[in-house]
Amino acid sequence: MRTMAVIGTGLIGTSVALAVSRRGVTVFLSDRDPAAARTAAALGAGLASAPAAPVDLAVIAVPPSQVGAVLAEAQERGLADSYTDVASVKAEPERAALSRAPDPHRYVGGHPLAGRERSGPLAARADLFRGRNWVLTPSRLSSDVAFDRALELIALCEAVPVVMHSQDHDAAVAVTSHVPHLMASLMAARLREGPADLPSVAGQGLRDATRIAGGDSRLWGDILQANAPAIAGVLKELHTDLSRLVPALDALARPGGSERDLGMRTLVDLLDRGISGLAEIPDARPGSSSEDPCVRVAVADRPGELARLLAAVAELGVAADDACVEGADGTSFAVRFSVPPRIADRLVAALDAGGWDVVREQGGERDGERDGEQGLGGATLAGTVRSGRRPQ
Repeated sequence: MRTMAVIGTGLIGTSVALAVSRRGVTVFLSDRDPAAARTAAALGAGLASAPAAPVDLAVIAVPPSQVGAVLAEAQERGLADSYTDVASVKAEPERAALSRAPDPHRYVGGHPLAGRERSGPLAARADLFRGRNWVLTPSRLSSDVAFDRALELIALCEAVPVVMHSQDHDAAVAVTSHVPHLMASLMAARLREGPADLPSVAGQGLRDATRIAGGDSRLWGDILQANAPAIAGVLKELHTDLSRLVPALDALARPGGSERDLGMRTLVDLLDRGISGLAEIPDARPGSSSEDPCVRVAVADRPGELARLLAAVAELGVAADDACVEGADGTSFAVRFSVPPRIADRLVAALDAGGWDVVREQGGERDGERDGEQGLGGATLAGTVRSGRRPQ
């Protein structure tokens, strides 16, 4: 790929342009707000001008409801040989492409699973997609040429291709992205009506739970309306859970009530289901992989030993978040650190020199990943095909 056009120079469009520009691709930028395109160009994302000839690939970085119209207009003027988009809803743009685009075979839907709370070109980063999943949703008419161009874009952005059907994608992101955003917004809205001294007791848990509520409301309104059926289905399931939870808490609030035991069982069951569900989330750290080596350290079960180990690895830039403890038997336990290969050898050497009992294991040899099993670090969205080829 030598040339590319990016239509829409917000966070995602500008990040795409920055990533591919650094790989030698000439990028032409456009936006309905010319100042946004000029800002992206000033960041080094490309040229705020129209190409003189059709480019290899056009990336449509606009809200879901606008993809169809923008795609049709771009194809009518012959902007590119192939087209893709980066909207977070896929079924609606696909329907629009099949019904409105002059050449629907030149288009394949796409959705990079990356973003930030901030928006606009000034929030863009060239490494935004590194190590992140990037979903492609080829339609029944998408050509192999368009599909391969989209795969090349993903490679240039150092992302990981995941191929899905558009409706399967939308059902999945309703659970993993769209409903969580709504829940964060609902929780953040409660803060306006809370006690006057609420800020004094607001901790990191609240910040984590509400962080994504700061996204652009107009953009998110467009996203949510485009995936309304799938989102409504998930909210109805949550409503069922809340319909069990509220009576359980009411029962627990009544001292000496006969239904307290049932209320506690219901409460604990819901909490346990949440703990179980966490196991379905893959490691979301940028660049992490199920193939990353694992450094295993044996630690004596004595006060202060674990703190001493964590202090030792912190000096090498390894955080406690990278560790898990297992196998405690009263005399010792093991601590596993999942780290990138470039750090693993240095970590092993330093810990060995410090007198620790340490071994390095390859990612594919960890428990739960032998005999072809896929560990959580390699998990993908339900129904996906992690592959360089389209599904048959």
